[in-house]
Amino acid sequence: MKPKTILLSIFILCALFVQSQIKVAAVLTDNMVLQRNSTVKLWGIANPNEKLIVITSWNNTKTYTHCDKNGKWEIQVKTNEAGGPYTLSIASTKEKVSLKNIMLGEVWICSGQSNMDMPIRGYVNQPINGENDILVEAENKDIRLFTMNYLAKDTQQYTCEGKSGGWKIASAASVSEFSAVAYFYARQLYQKLKVPVGVICTSWGGSRIEAWMSKETISNFPEALKQTSDEKSAPHHRASLLYNGMISPILNYTIKGAIWYQGESNRAEYTDYSELMAAMVSNWRKDFGQGDFPFYYVQIAPFSYGDSKATVSACLRDEQVKAMSLIPNSGMVTTIDIGDEKVIHPPEKLTVGKRLAYWALSETYGIKGINFRSPTYKSMSVKDSVAIIEFNDALYGLSSFGKEVECFEIAGADQLFYPAKIKINSEKQVLISAKQVKEPVAVRYGFSNFPQTKGFLYNTAGLPVPSFRTDNWDKL
Repeated sequence: MKPKTILLSIFILCALFVQSQIKVAAVLTDNMVLQRNSTVKLWGIANPNEKLIVITSWNNTKTYTHCDKNGKWEIQVKTNEAGGPYTLSIASTKEKVSLKNIMLGEVWICSGQSNMDMPIRGYVNQPINGENDILVEAENKDIRLFTMNYLAKDTQQYTCEGKSGGWKIASAASVSEFSAVAYFYARQLYQKLKVPVGVICTSWGGSRIEAWMSKETISNFPEALKQTSDEKSAPHHRASLLYNGMISPILNYTIKGAIWYQGESNRAEYTDYSELMAAMVSNWRKDFGQGDFPFYYVQIAPFSYGDSKATVSACLRDEQVKAMSLIPNSGMVTTIDIGDEKVIHPPEKLTVGKRLAYWALSETYGIKGINFRSPTYKSMSVKDSVAIIEFNDALYGLSSFGKEVECFEIAGADQLFYPAKIKINSEKQVLISAKQVKEPVAVRYGFSNFPQTKGFLYNTAGLPVPSFRTDNWDKL
């Protein structure tokens, strides 16, 4: 046979091999966690109209599907109670792809901007508290981690890429590079539930909420769409681009719920944030097709933003409180007590992960006895020259844990606020007064970019009261 003929034959064989190759979605890899006791989707690309068989070892079941005319395939398989490791295979008449070391357990997606993206190793000159102790204890075959690559796209994507490959088993090396909040959340769930936990981190530092919403959804907010449609803007600021590149590719993945940490990049346009957030959650729930799955989120932490006394980020935090009433099956973690005036990425991420997990363990997994809700402002009344504040979710009362709370302010009809003295009474109320204000009209608590105070107000479980204001004056 002539050399040219040999080369041509090799080329044809290679082409046929490539053509027949079964490809699974990038989020489906060795070491993944699939949601237990569910019907989960597997998907990918193979030859057009090809017949595939999927075999799952946890129930020794064969399931069949056909690729469509473009080669796309999807199949649903049932999962059992938590356990593993298991395998699954996808085969055609020509080849077989096998995935191994699969666990059945609980799966959560973790999204937002840099405070969600921030890894255990921290950022340059910005640490995570207790890094080395965390990494020494990180080895755990039942905690699995997947981090999506940054991807901004004009159209919805069918698959994605994972940083450094696919799913990783928790170890010092893998945890070091993974989201601190997401890891601490997963670790807390594992410690209580004793089942495998998989977390998918899909976040991008500095991103705006509009970028995480579909084109159809953001079109209902003309002003927000206008502000985030400039093609010269950074990709993670532009409407829908991250939804297309970093949410759409995992819509087929069956999840238990989502956690979210974002808002800093939207603080200047805070007025419609609660509505945008509610619309985004509704958008995700509709497109995941898994009902009103739990959605727990983090209120942004205080930071100076160049002026600690300004109130713009406090207004954004206020919007985040409002979002709880707009989003069914949701809960908010307050971080007013762990902010840093000069660092926008607070190092105390363990507290954030734990507070998120309190919500999930109580509300999603039905574990009784855990206090998971921060007290929130309920009402104000006035007696003589004293304003009386009542709170929701303060079952056993309030405490400053021995520290002086200096971030209450009180005003009369002149709208001038003065630092106030407080007293917590036996009826779980806070009494607020200042000698300059004889007839109180309004009270604010921690309502600035970075409240200057020695202590904060908590319930008896140590969950802080978020900043609030009783007024709605335009003069901020």
